[in-house]
Amino acid sequence: MTPIPQLQKWDSTLDLLRDPYRFISRNCQNQQSDLFEARLLLQKTFCMRGQEAALVFYNPDLFCRAGAAPKAVMKTLFGQGGVQGLDEDAHRHRKQMFLSIMTTEQIDHLEVLTERQLSAAVSRWKEMAEVSLYEEFQRVLTIAVCDWAGVLLADSEVELRTRQLTSLFHDAAKIGMGHIRARMARRQTNAWITDLIKQIRARQISLPAQSPASTIAWHRDLKNNLLDPQAAAVELLNLLRPVVAISVYMTLITHALHFHPDCRDKLKSGSEEYVRAFVQEVRRYYPFFPFTAAIVQTYFEWNGFEFPRGKRVLLDLYGTNHDSRIWKEPELFQPDRFLQREPTPYDFIPQGGGEYALNHRCPGEWITVSLMKLTTRFLTQKIHYEVRDQKLEIDFSQMPALPRDQFMISSVRAAGIQPVATSTSQPHRVQI
Repeated sequence: MTPIPQLQKWDSTLDLLRDPYRFISRNCQNQQSDLFEARLLLQKTFCMRGQEAALVFYNPDLFCRAGAAPKAVMKTLFGQGGVQGLDEDAHRHRKQMFLSIMTTEQIDHLEVLTERQLSAAVSRWKEMAEVSLYEEFQRVLTIAVCDWAGVLLADSEVELRTRQLTSLFHDAAKIGMGHIRARMARRQTNAWITDLIKQIRARQISLPAQSPASTIAWHRDLKNNLLDPQAAAVELLNLLRPVVAISVYMTLITHALHFHPDCRDKLKSGSEEYVRAFVQEVRRYYPFFPFTAAIVQTYFEWNGFEFPRGKRVLLDLYGTNHDSRIWKEPELFQPDRFLQREPTPYDFIPQGGGEYALNHRCPGEWITVSLMKLTTRFLTQKIHYEVRDQKLEIDFSQMPALPRDQFMISSVRAAGIQPVATSTSQPHRVQI
């Protein structure tokens, strides 16, 4: 067997935390290998990248997910008892529940609700001296997704629930107080949604049978038992949280439009094909998930390397989307590349790879693309705004990675309305 390259540091956790999106690719390049071993969180871990690695990683006969994610992640981002930690028949059965929600009609309905909230937000933004788009997108999506899912949300709750749902993904990977905020948000949102599940089952709340909250509340496992109320709450949050997390991509769309005005001009034409290509390039080019984890469940060999049972493995998502063997000039932002080729489930993996029904690929990807297309049309055809001088380089040391000032805009007005004054701000050279 070929020896697996190993990092010389006794533990590389701090290096990973300093640059989570590029840690694996950088070390793969240094080792001249698509696979290396590093000690992370005191545990020896294989790190791999590339299309061939993804093909192996998403083979359900070779890898499982139970126990793969660190406990800190399960207690904040994913929640305990959710679909992310299931395997084999239990995973496929639970995944079908989510796939049943992802119908064209349901996704279109969420898009309509989101567009309604974006339009309402413009009236508020026009009165604000400065708008933090990342925070405003969080609010828009919280209201829209709760309405869509059948989660009752009073006006007085919007700020609190937006903050809690955002903390589940924005603070999950932080150290210190940020992580504590995420833990608190997980406890609070679990209690909130568990109570909702109990009310639905007690028929104290009447919801359409096809609503996501109702679908999850009445879902039965392989033994024909209703899910534990806490587990059902985790799964409903596994719809709410990821939709609010699309606020990251919406902010990155704004970033891409600012630094690539030629794309804005093309998008104004309204070509659906180009809008889709632009959205897919944002998903490929910008950081979202850095990597995903699994556990080897049966010994196998790959490219001359041995994978022992029980070994934890990380697959580099961001690095695979920037692999020069797959993508020509991967560090350039070029939406046209998606007009020329159709990606596969293993070379374009911003939200995981493989097949939706069989693997741990996020079924919410369809919602992500739909709402990103809506955001692109909204920003290019529905409103005008100014961008002041600010720090817009992407901060790769944070998860999620965002512009350092999270993108501030001002002088917001509906399309077709002339500005009162002309901005003197100049565009920046992007650093990402």
